[in-house]
Amino acid sequence: MTAHTQATPAGTRRAWWPWVKRGLTVAFFALVAYLLVSNAREIEWTEVGEALRKRPLGSLLTAALVAAASHAVYSCYDLLSRRYTGHPLSTPQVIGTTFISYAFNLNLGSLVGGLGFRHRLYSRLGLGTGEINRIIAFSMLTNWIGYLLLAGIAFLMRPLDIPEGWTLGSGALQVAGAFLICLVIAYLLACAFSRRRSWRVRGHEIELPAVRMALAQIAISSVNWLLIASVVFLLLQREVAYPTVLAVLLIAAVAGVLTHVPAGLGVLEAVFVALLSHQVPTSELLAALLAYRGIYYLAPLAIATAFYLVLEARISSSQQQPEQPR
Repeated sequence: MTAHTQATPAGTRRAWWPWVKRGLTVAFFALVAYLLVSNAREIEWTEVGEALRKRPLGSLLTAALVAAASHAVYSCYDLLSRRYTGHPLSTPQVIGTTFISYAFNLNLGSLVGGLGFRHRLYSRLGLGTGEINRIIAFSMLTNWIGYLLLAGIAFLMRPLDIPEGWTLGSGALQVAGAFLICLVIAYLLACAFSRRRSWRVRGHEIELPAVRMALAQIAISSVNWLLIASVVFLLLQREVAYPTVLAVLLIAAVAGVLTHVPAGLGVLEAVFVALLSHQVPTSELLAALLAYRGIYYLAPLAIATAFYLVLEARISSSQQQPEQPR
């Protein structure tokens, strides 16, 4: 009787735990579906279709190819993180996880995409929480270190005519640009010459990469931001100089982050209209930006959703082990 009594709790756990996991999975999918639907309601789908119909097919296809190249480049961010952390996941697993996370991050915000999906998928693939946090931190640093360099250069070049009444004038923008470039230089110098290579912050260890790795971060991130700007430049029918488009996009990107609006809905459009409406009619700007959202945000989200479901099914299948005979 004693042995039977001791075995019952373990047997009970084995009975209810799979149901708990299934319930959590269903709840997760329900949350994702809710977020997708709630954000989709913010998009004027008829306007998206109209904007796409007005654009020449050749420019749309070219913009789509450039957008695909940008997503491919971003999907390599975590390959640098793999080299940095030394985890054993394969290249397809890393690229797939990064692509899915990026697409959801763009549309639903970093909490769901950049953090939530990376944690779920990487943990399902066998990585620990500490290792996943290092991957995410390094990938985020990669993204923003290239941003700092390009923004610094773009702001120093003064490609923008700042509207009257803006608190931040052209001179202040140049000072900000110089400061951003100094941050990048400081990062490179620290990676190259710092004797202390690691710190512990709130229980997490932060380790400086080698300078070659830091240069790779800057290069791959800069290429990605340049490609994103190229998509908008092409959809604007080259009516605005590329350096100007790049500078406005970089301002819009940080504005979207500061406002915490998923997908930067309304923020991106507001910045472009405020800074470029004197060069391009507002209707044309909005049409190009709606096409940009369709090509760069929504189409990858649809593909990533399908990939995610396939990847979840494969992981679940690989983790099902036949019960060992007693």
